[in-house]
Amino acid sequence: MLMAQVTDIHLGFDPDNPAEFNRKRLDQALKALSEMTPQPDMLLATGDLVDRGDQESYQRLEDAFSDLPFPVHMCLGNHDLRAPFMKQFPETPTVDGFVQYEIDDGPLRLLFLDTLEEGRHGGAFCEKRAAWLEERLTEKQEKPTILVLHHPPVESGIDWMNTHPDEPWVARLADTVAGHYQVKGMITGHLHRNISTWWRNISLSICASTAPQVALDLNPIDPENPDGRNMIVADPPAIALHWWNGRQLVSHFESADDHVMLARYDENLQPLVRALLAERPD
Repeated sequence: MLMAQVTDIHLGFDPDNPAEFNRKRLDQALKALSEMTPQPDMLLATGDLVDRGDQESYQRLEDAFSDLPFPVHMCLGNHDLRAPFMKQFPETPTVDGFVQYEIDDGPLRLLFLDTLEEGRHGGAFCEKRAAWLEERLTEKQEKPTILVLHHPPVESGIDWMNTHPDEPWVARLADTVAGHYQVKGMITGHLHRNISTWWRNISLSICASTAPQVALDLNPIDPENPDGRNMIVADPPAIALHWWNGRQLVSHFESADDHVMLARYDENLQPLVRALLAERPD
């Protein structure tokens, strides 16, 4: 099973520009995924779909996704707003007013979580959302499960974007997944950087954004002292591919840019390929 991911699209950041930079970057990423072989089974769009939560931007997002050769499943980030999102995408399931739902039609079960608290930059996960997740995890304890959400519940080392480990929502999520060993991974966004780590013995993959990315700087930040550090960089738009091989989730991070090709599989490399494959068990 192969799942593609885009995240932190931020459509509408430049709302009056019909040739918006973030739309161009999204189209570049979607084109790369659509032309890929093998094609993904689905696309996960993991929040901050638009920049201001406005209806027009959600309409443009639907237009961008309209001709893809695979289904798209979305969750919400801190720049999204539920009411205009649901007006544009009424087929997206909700529970208790939150955009939480499951996809269970293959070797993996995907549970999409809503970590949006409107007006707050960081994550949230209230008792109602936790109760839904607990019920879903208790239902099918033998089915390998992946959690899909916007906010990663981990410290990244990028001080101004960190999630503090003592935030109540992190503790509630940790309590909910505790003992549910069928949870094999978490797929998130929010940090605008490719990061891979572990949380509560669960692999956690954070995909960089299609919109411009956060600069890598692990120095502490002082809110009273603007020090001129780099904050946002325009590296190529990012995509991720998450491959379930029947045992574990393997995440690949890629850019949607052209690459300088140094070698191709031809008769010169055929001996190497034969030798590598011959080393494997029958």
